[in-house]
Amino acid sequence: MAESPGPTDTAEGPRLGLKENLAQFSLLVGVNALVGGMIGQERTVLPLLAEAEFGVSALSATLTFIAAFGVVKAATNFVAGTLSDRHGRRPVLIAGWLIGIPVPLMLIWAPTWGWVIAANVLLGVNQGLTWSTTVIMKIDLAGPRRRGLAMGLNEAAGYGAVAVTALATGFIADRWGLRPEPFFLGLAFAGLGLGLSVVFVRETQHHVHQEANQLRAETSDDNRPEELTTSEVFAITSFRERALSSCSQAGLVNNLNDGLAWGLFPIYFADQGLSISRIGVLAALYPAVWGLGQLYTGGLSDRIGRKPLIAGGMIVQAGALAIMATTTGFWPWALGAATLGAGTAMVYPTLLAAIGDVAHPSWRARAVGVYRLWRDLGFAVGAVFAGIMADLISIRAAIYAVAALTALSGLMVILRMYETHPPASPELSRTRA
Repeated sequence: MAESPGPTDTAEGPRLGLKENLAQFSLLVGVNALVGGMIGQERTVLPLLAEAEFGVSALSATLTFIAAFGVVKAATNFVAGTLSDRHGRRPVLIAGWLIGIPVPLMLIWAPTWGWVIAANVLLGVNQGLTWSTTVIMKIDLAGPRRRGLAMGLNEAAGYGAVAVTALATGFIADRWGLRPEPFFLGLAFAGLGLGLSVVFVRETQHHVHQEANQLRAETSDDNRPEELTTSEVFAITSFRERALSSCSQAGLVNNLNDGLAWGLFPIYFADQGLSISRIGVLAALYPAVWGLGQLYTGGLSDRIGRKPLIAGGMIVQAGALAIMATTTGFWPWALGAATLGAGTAMVYPTLLAAIGDVAHPSWRARAVGVYRLWRDLGFAVGAVFAGIMADLISIRAAIYAVAALTALSGLMVILRMYETHPPASPELSRTRA
C-alpha cells in the first residue's frame, strides 16, 4: 500500500532539508537517543559484572562481550544498508527494535557469561539495524546542504543517551547492586523505541529518489553514475576511493578507542580504588562530551570542511589516551575522558557526512553500511587487541598502544584524504578512485 504524502511533500515530490522535515527529523533524533540508551545500560555495569558475578578474571575473556557485539554490529551495518535500499528504511528500523527487546531480559536473568555474550550478539543486531537506519533516514531527509549538522544532531542524541544511561546505571548499581535494577532502563528504551517506530516513523526512500532526480538534472548525461553492485560499492568505499577509504580506516580506529574505553577503563579505574558511582561518572563523561560536542562539530564541518575535523580529531584522541595512561586519580582521568570525548566529537558526525558527500544517492545507503561495517569492527579489534595487551603486559601498555595507532590513523587522513565539502565541482565524480 503506497504511503500517503507527508506535510512537506509537493506536486514535484518530497522536499529536502532540515527545516522542511523538522517534525520527522526530530522524531528520528529521539528514536536514536533510545538506540544509544540500549548501549548505555552496559557501559558502567557489564565489565564489573564479569568478575563480580561470573568469575571471569582474564581481561581478554572479559572483553569477549564487546568483541561479539562489534563483529555482529559491523556485519549487520553492512546488511542494513542493502536491506534499506531493497525493502525501505522503516521495516528495517522496526525489525531492529524487535530484536533488541530480549537483550535486557537476558542480562537480568543470565546464569552464565555465555548468556551475556549471546545478549550482546542480539544487541549488535539491534544497534546495526536501528542506528544505521536512523542515520540513513536523516541523510535522506536533510539533503546535501546541511548534512554535517544532521549527523551532528543524530550522533549527539545517541551518545548523549549513552552518557546519561551510563551515569544512571552507575548510581543505580552503587545503591541497589549490579543486577537486575540497572537493566530496567533497557527494557523501557526498547519498548518505547518499538512503539514510536511502528506508530509515528515514516518511510524516507522517496526523498532519496527526489535527490537522485535533482542530481541528474544538474549533471550531464555523460556524467551520470552507472549502477553499482554491492561488491563494487564495498571495494570503492573500503579501498579504491581515497576519501571513502580514509574515512573507513579512521572510523575503525575511532571505535577501537571506544572498545578500549568501554571494556578496560571501568576495570582500570576500579583497580585504583574508585567507587562504582565515580566510575559511572567517568564512564558517562566521555560520551557526554562526545554527544554534546557533536551539536557544534557537525555544523562546523559544513562551514570549514570535513578533513580538518577528522584529522584533528584523531590526533586529539591520541593525546587524550596518553593522558589516561600517564596520570592517576579521578580529576586527571576526568580531563582525559573529556578530551577523548572532544576528539571523538570532531570525528564522528564528520565521517558520516563525508561518506554522504561522496556516495551517490543511488548507492549511498550501501556505502554508509560498508563504512559502518569497518567502523564497528573497531569494537572487536579494540577488545581483542587491548585485552591481549592488558593480559600480557598491563592495561596502561594497552592504552599507550592504542594511542599510537590513533595518531597513525590521523596521519593517514592528512596524507590521503581530500576535502569533500563543498564538492570541488557540481559534477564531482561519485566513483573517483
